[in-house]
Amino acid sequence: MDKVALITGGARRLGAAIAEELHAARYRLAIHCQHSTAEAAALAARLNALRPASAFVVTADLRDESATSALVSTVAAHWGRLDALVNNAAVFQPAPLACATSEEWSQTMDVNLRAPFLLAQAAAPLLAAAEGAIVNITDIYADRPKAGFVIYCAAKAGLAGLTRALARELAPAVRVNGVAPGAILWPETASADTRQALLDRTPLGRCGEPADIAQAVRYLLEARFVTGQIIAVDGGRNLND
Repeated sequence: MDKVALITGGARRLGAAIAEELHAARYRLAIHCQHSTAEAAALAARLNALRPASAFVVTADLRDESATSALVSTVAAHWGRLDALVNNAAVFQPAPLACATSEEWSQTMDVNLRAPFLLAQAAAPLLAAAEGAIVNITDIYADRPKAGFVIYCAAKAGLAGLTRALARELAPAVRVNGVAPGAILWPETASADTRQALLDRTPLGRCGEPADIAQAVRYLLEARFVTGQIIAVDGGRNLND
């Protein structure tokens, strides 16, 4: 029977690319979203046209603690199993120390760090039964912080630490790894100068593609002797930053 993957924030951008990659690898998908319901429905329809009854959409607010366990229960009820959890959903917003608010702290930490923990906790028995895996989408800013994004960087650093801690905690039944993207999809607010400055620090001299992240996720889900690792998919930028 085809494996089942739950992808948070799976409706658009990197999440949609991951969904398409895993679907091509014969996974059945639970595509999570909160607000991007139209995009999620369109993606599921496109995938179901390729392979009937292979994808469905599940909505949840990842800031709601009870919603995380309900999300896993919904997937289990729909498919009867869970082989892969991809924690992709994230909040990316500037928050300089001088003016950062407690609400910004809570929102960013809840989605970027607490939700992956709670989802892993809820999904662990199903993943263990399937000898499955978790992949967390971290960020190169976890190790090389971006000025003005102190809360985001702290949350992603926490997610990197959580990845390694879960790899030890859930072994040997469940493998846990991470992918740290570099310049893949630009934030909508990024200026031309900002983009060029980042590319100047990237040895490969170009922006990556969402498919590069999706392929790394697929590799980690299938690499049965890899756990506790975070792969930087950044064109070598970590060599310079």
